[in-house]
Amino acid sequence: MKAFYAAEQKRHDPKAFLSSGAPQPNPEQPERVERLLAGARQAGCAVERPNDFGHGPIAAVHTPEYLDFLKHIYVRWQRIEGASEEVIPNIHPIARTGSYPASAVGQAGYHMADTACPISAETFESACWSAWSAVAAADAVLAGERAAYALCRPPGHHAFADVAGGFCFLNNSAIAAQRLRGTAARVAILDVDLHHGNGTQGIFYARPDVLTVSLHADPVRFYPFFWGHADERGEGPGLGYNLNLPLPRKSGDEAFLQALETALRRIKAFAPEALVVALGLDAFEGDPFGGLSVSTPGFARIGAAVSALKLPTVIVQEGGYLCDALGDNLASFLTGFGD
Repeated sequence: MKAFYAAEQKRHDPKAFLSSGAPQPNPEQPERVERLLAGARQAGCAVERPNDFGHGPIAAVHTPEYLDFLKHIYVRWQRIEGASEEVIPNIHPIARTGSYPASAVGQAGYHMADTACPISAETFESACWSAWSAVAAADAVLAGERAAYALCRPPGHHAFADVAGGFCFLNNSAIAAQRLRGTAARVAILDVDLHHGNGTQGIFYARPDVLTVSLHADPVRFYPFFWGHADERGEGPGLGYNLNLPLPRKSGDEAFLQALETALRRIKAFAPEALVVALGLDAFEGDPFGGLSVSTPGFARIGAAVSALKLPTVIVQEGGYLCDALGDNLASFLTGFGD
């Protein structure tokens, strides 16, 4: 299987985030790349550098207002006397309608859902290369590869069309799906991350051409809290094109695979011409976030079940944080999926 990754993706190096109001070291560290690269190579992947595709594929998903913000906010932030080293919001609008703030502080609150996505000098470039890895994987599949893996870091599935959040800036899975839509009439996105892919859901919530399906820890007491509930089914033309399968905390292999059967049945009913897998490895029993309890062999079973759909598939890396088994978990999924 081909894999895509660019070294520039490591330059984004967030220092902190707030957890229950307390500053903590940010877990979305560049070291994740080395573990994931090792896992991809262990599974036999040939790692290639993506092209610079420009902002066109990104702008097909994200608003120009938001992209302008991401590109320029760090330099603007540095002009604020006494500002933090990284761009971290301290105010958020209750409703995002009406006027658009002119100040950097106001725009940070408008475009950043939480304090887990600090922006530094290198963030926008790293996020673009992450997105271009997803585009390259989509193009490989469009060119005839059965499947391709995009080592996307920073991750993307919490990013909405104009909002960053949860370590995510550009929605790589959505960008890949939109790229596939250039040829495929219908594309499905299957998100198996520990956390609900709220940004992906938001981007496609009113669209019938992209089915979004997510398995994740029940958000009633877990991030992202306000999205990911079973009654969220889409709206307008997209009603019935979104499926959420929240799982009780600490659910293991059998519960996850049972929910996956439901997810795959819905995908088959949609009859997509291509699939994007938003691959979170943080559902692992030993992941620092500790929400679910999937085992390393369990990821192989998940990969095999998804592979049985026999769809052209783009596998986009989402979560999965620093633990000894991170690379092994990726290798397990990719090996289970097969070539």
